Amino acid sequence: MIETLSLDAGGVLVFPNWARVSEALARQGIVADASALAAAEPHIKRHIDLATTIATTDDDKRGWMYFDMILERLGIQPSDRTGAAVRDLYEYHQRCNLWESVPGDVPEALVALRQMGLRLFVVSNANGKLSTLFERVGLAQYFDCLIDSYDEGVEKPDPRLFEIALARAGARAATTLHVGDLYHVDVVGARTAGLQAVLLDAADLYPEADCPRIRTLGELVELLRSGAASP
Repeated sequence: MIETLSLDAGGVLVFPNWARVSEALARQGIVADASALAAAEPHIKRHIDLATTIATTDDDKRGWMYFDMILERLGIQPSDRTGAAVRDLYEYHQRCNLWESVPGDVPEALVALRQMGLRLFVVSNANGKLSTLFERVGLAQYFDCLIDSYDEGVEKPDPRLFEIALARAGARAATTLHVGDLYHVDVVGARTAGLQAVLLDAADLYPEADCPRIRTLGELVELLRSGAASP
């Protein structure tokens, strides 16, 4: 029985502000439509989400890879101009957090999950701005605690981050389900800490995954209501 829900932040609750990314590129004379950037993103995350890549990089290094690869997928090769745009975005991210777009269905799903009697917390590889961001975008009210890897000095898939979250939330691993968008970061990390896990696979890029998959948080609500969340 699931009593507590652990949720990743980026890629599950909040997403990059692609309009801001498009504008940063435009200031460097590079045309990249926000919708095209958003459509490319799941494929790049899937490309990065390999056991070998996750084991040999940290979240910060993967962030730089992520933007370069998204642009390359759109036919935009790395250059001084793309570098300048990415540096501008990185500076904004360090101040405010670029993952500031909240899909309209997210608050509705969080309300439904709370109404089911579940306790909710966030476990995120973040940059020290998670609490400020969630206050700013109106999500903090739904969670019992927010665990930011920057503040804790350890990041997923290290199980210690999940263990910190469980202790702070007063939750049990056996009755906690984690939802994330990267298999080798979220699913592997959560399972190592003794949690169950669900993969948010919006673009259906993980057909081989050995865990339940959902496309939206609304599907998670239905999955939990049906009792089919366990692997």
